[in-house]
Amino acid sequence: MIPFLHIGPLELPTFGLMVAIGLMTAAYLLDADFRRRKMRADAYLIIGIAGLAGIVGARLYHVLESPAELFADPWPLLFSRYGFAWFGGFLGGFGALLILGRRAEIPLLEFLDACSPAGAVGYAIGRIGCLLSGDGDYGVPTSLPWGMSFPNGIVPTTERVHPTPLYEFFVWMAIAAFLWHLGTKALRVAKPRGEIFCAYLLLTGLARFLVEFLRINPRSFLGLSNAQAASLFSMLLGAALLWRLRGERREARGAGTAK
Repeated sequence: MIPFLHIGPLELPTFGLMVAIGLMTAAYLLDADFRRRKMRADAYLIIGIAGLAGIVGARLYHVLESPAELFADPWPLLFSRYGFAWFGGFLGGFGALLILGRRAEIPLLEFLDACSPAGAVGYAIGRIGCLLSGDGDYGVPTSLPWGMSFPNGIVPTTERVHPTPLYEFFVWMAIAAFLWHLGTKALRVAKPRGEIFCAYLLLTGLARFLVEFLRINPRSFLGLSNAQAASLFSMLLGAALLWRLRGERREARGAGTAK
């Protein structure tokens, strides 16, 4: 793999490069969604701020998973270029989106619906950065023909392993396409606000939960990795919100029929 690109005296980490490309692509997609929904907001500013918040959240979540190491020597861990946790990134980015959506005066659930396909695309492209850098996000050893080794990775291995970042790239891009399709249908036929965001929580949570069975992350909570526990939370939140939205829709239909 290629952890760094060398351009003259410059050393450019491929992970950071792919994260930047992912954010730019997500901003482009969000801008397109805003335009088709006739929302007035700066997609590039929103993605820029939410992306930075997500990176900080991913870093903090990762280092807090090992508090003993953090308190023993905090500064190298906090400012390392390596080690980011997906769920921490989600929490940081989501928190920023809540604030930004309110400042843009867009109904929250409609705003989150528009952000969902862009969020999935940005994550997918960022995973290519994990693949290129070989940062330890790969899976367990495999004899399958598409197994890969990372002898020059940041976390090297000469064994052929599951290229789980590649799996996630394809799955998250498929999820993004599906969420965009749901948005297209919602523009033609009225749907409750928030259903696309619920689908994002359910599908990305399920995808991450399943891919973790192939990952090398340690198990902690009931035999699950921390990422799997976070994925379960994501799916439960999505299911609860979807149940509430559909319940409100049934009540509204019942009230309309009663009249």
